[in-house]
Amino acid sequence: MTDEEKPHDGGGPERHRSPEPASDDERRDDLTWAQVRRPAAITLVALVALVLAALVGMWSAQPRHPGADSVDAGFARDMSAHHAQAVDMSMTVRSRSTAADIQTLSYDIATTQENQRGQMMAWLQEWELPLAVSGERMAWMARTGHQHAGLPKGQMLLADGRMPGMASGEQLSKLRESRGKQAEILYLRLMIVHHRAGVEMAEAAQAAASDSQTVRLARTMVEGQKSEINLMTSMLAKRGAKPWSDAEAGQK
Repeated sequence: MTDEEKPHDGGGPERHRSPEPASDDERRDDLTWAQVRRPAAITLVALVALVLAALVGMWSAQPRHPGADSVDAGFARDMSAHHAQAVDMSMTVRSRSTAADIQTLSYDIATTQENQRGQMMAWLQEWELPLAVSGERMAWMARTGHQHAGLPKGQMLLADGRMPGMASGEQLSKLRESRGKQAEILYLRLMIVHHRAGVEMAEAAQAAASDSQTVRLARTMVEGQKSEINLMTSMLAKRGAKPWSDAEAGQK
């Protein structure tokens, strides 16, 4: 028997052995370029998503306040000045009349409008905007498309530069010089005119302001001042008088 015919060690034909597992280096050699770069791409996408999420979070966390030329800022400045005169007239009539209804009304108007002035001044400070008017008064209302009753289209101020509803210097002097029923009637007439214009300003702000707190306060003003106009009209009727027209009030 030749050597080639002799049986292999183990007494039988050689069995097929399973291939040895590939080493780590061999497995890496078998990976395609796409397979290698996929984990890196996933990591990069995840990092970009995290950065974007952080930026969005920072942006959304920052307060977005109305600008210097916004309806909100213009309304806050001009209505604060408008309110200041109402407070002044109300404090004046309290020392010129002892009528209970005038005392109550003037106190309510003075305290309410002074409180609202405080709110609006606080907004401007919070928004880091100047308290003083920049540019022409009532320019913000012209941009809303609203109009004061009795004035030519596009005209926001009276001929002498007053905001609509504001009493003249002469009218204020007359109020300070009056007493009793005369002072009461003059005050009610002046304040009705004042409130009419205030309602128009507040309605413009309610429709066009961007800040929710501006809209809420403007709505409160509209509702409150309309109610007070009705009350003052009835108070005038008890005194045998009627409200002024815009022409009679010098609002042309």
